[in-house]
Formats: sequence, C-alpha cells, structure tokens
Amino acid sequence: MITTLTERMRGLASLFWREVAKFGAVGGVAFVIDNGLTYYLMHGPMTDSEAKARFVGASVATVFSWIANRFWTFRHRRQDNVVREFLMFILINGIGIGISTGFTALAKYSFGITDKNMLFLAGVVGILVATVVRFFAYRFLVFNKELDEEPEFSHDHEIIERHPHPHPHAVPGVRVPEQPVKDPELPGPQG
Repeated sequence: MITTLTERMRGLASLFWREVAKFGAVGGVAFVIDNGLTYYLMHGPMTDSEAKARFVGASVATVFSWIANRFWTFRHRRQDNVVREFLMFILINGIGIGISTGFTALAKYSFGITDKNMLFLAGVVGILVATVVRFFAYRFLVFNKELDEEPEFSHDHEIIERHPHPHPHAVPGVRVPEQPVKDPELPGPQG
C-alpha cells in the first residue's frame, strides 16, 4: 500500500512538473509576443496609450497561448466542448490581462510614473503575477479532464477513497452477513 501510494505520488508529481515545463515554454513564447508587441506599440503607434498597448500585446499573446496550451501542454485534458473551453480560457485570460494591464495603469495613474521603461516593467511584474493565476486556472478550470482518463493514473482516486477491505479469510464470491455490534451502554441482549 505504501509503495503503491509512493509510486502514484511520484507519478503525479512527474506529470505535474511536465505540465509546468510545457506551460513555461508556451508562457515564454507568449511572454516574448506580449512584451515585444507592447514595447513596439508603446514606442510607436500607441506612444501615449501604454495601458492600451499592454492590452493589445496581451490579447495577441492570449490567442497564441490558447492554441499552444490546447494542442500541446494540456492536450490530454482538452474538454469535448471546445466553445466552453475557449470561453473559460478567454475569461481566465481576461483576468490575467486585467492584472498585467492593471499593474501598468496603476503605475501610471496612481503612482504618476511616466517613464516608459518603468511602465513596461510594471506590466512585466503584472504578467508574472497573472502567470501563476493562469496556470492553476488552466489546469483546474479550463483543461480539466480527469486523470482517470490517462492509463498510467487510472486508479489514483482509489488511493484517497475509502474502500472496505475484505476479511482476510473470506471466500471470494460468498457474502458474509454483518454481525450485530453490542452497545455496552444498553442493558440486556442485543441483536
């Protein structure tokens, strides 16, 4: 039992870290897309609209991220209802975009920061915070097919669920009636 539990825990940890590594690779590319486009827009066409530039960069990175996470990172956990999955992904990324854009807007409007590099950096910090939120939201809300569908983890739920154990001398296929238990606080014979 302990060996099985240890093996399952190791397997789950390995699966989790593989997902984290893939998520990190997708996130790294999305980070470059987001920040490259944002930097270009902040220093070009949207020079006076830093928060809007961050929003556009994050939106383009979000579309890339959904495609990459759907078909690579969480490909075994894709929902059958693609529309629901996409809408959940957009909702969660909307929250993430709100966090990164919010950090930029907060720096500019609340703290009065006008230096474009500092505003850019505020958005990067927002992205880092949003990334943690996104990973867990993607894993448990968007791409949430159960581990039971993966053959190597098909019995993991049995580890944590309570199952009645057969009596050590029980004959397979023969049901033994339950014996009444005497309550010591009640007088007389029971059962």
